Amino acid sequence: MGYTDSHCHLLKEFYDNVKSVINDAKSCGVDRFLVNADNYASSLEVLDLVDKYDECYGTIGLHPEYAQENFDFKIFYDNRNNKKIIAVGEIGLDYHYEGYSKEKQIEIFKKQLKIAEEFKMPVIIHSREATQDTLDILKEYKVKGLIHSFSGSYEVACEYIKMGFIIGINGVITFKNCKLKEVIKKIPLDKILLETDSPFLTPDPYRGKKNSPVHIIDIAKFVSDLYGVTLDELKMVTNKNFDTLFLENNGSF
Repeated sequence: MGYTDSHCHLLKEFYDNVKSVINDAKSCGVDRFLVNADNYASSLEVLDLVDKYDECYGTIGLHPEYAQENFDFKIFYDNRNNKKIIAVGEIGLDYHYEGYSKEKQIEIFKKQLKIAEEFKMPVIIHSREATQDTLDILKEYKVKGLIHSFSGSYEVACEYIKMGFIIGINGVITFKNCKLKEVIKKIPLDKILLETDSPFLTPDPYRGKKNSPVHIIDIAKFVSDLYGVTLDELKMVTNKNFDTLFLENNGSF
């Protein structure tokens, strides 16, 4: 089996030809994709995508940056039997940009965590400049999942791992000024997943260009060197991590 991109946004908003993006990645050895929604429109698109492509799994949910948008939460219940929808996401908190409503973000976050808990589904967590609130809120619910694009300290990573979460590593790890390298090296290999966050966070030396799942290979090479393991070992372990978290012994929408 090839590599898995554990977090990407293969949506028409970002790519003129999603099929071509998938085929390009497959030709490079990436043959499984977890496509994340961020609002109601993209959730509908993800539902169509996972039905169309065997290689794609999906998430549906409301991203904190879109917390003010209307979102019909009935979509979760209408699709509770869809086995290609394997997580609630991308959800969380983002206090980075001006003009956000902290109260609204927390309300939406908790509402979706409650749904994930009810369905026994993993969650995809987005947390930017909101670490303590994210930790405190997650402790209120019996959920597990992926901490997407982790950028915190080793101590914070350990807190997440204790709660049953896996740490997402993407192109940021390759950036020259990234201080995350020493943190990641301390995290057990069975507690990480590889992701691109395409079309964002393109790894070096391709920064400035649109990202795509083909760059899982570049991230994998960097991470395997960081851990001192072979690419085959890294691929095997991270694929097993993905299967354990998302595909084994969990409920389904």
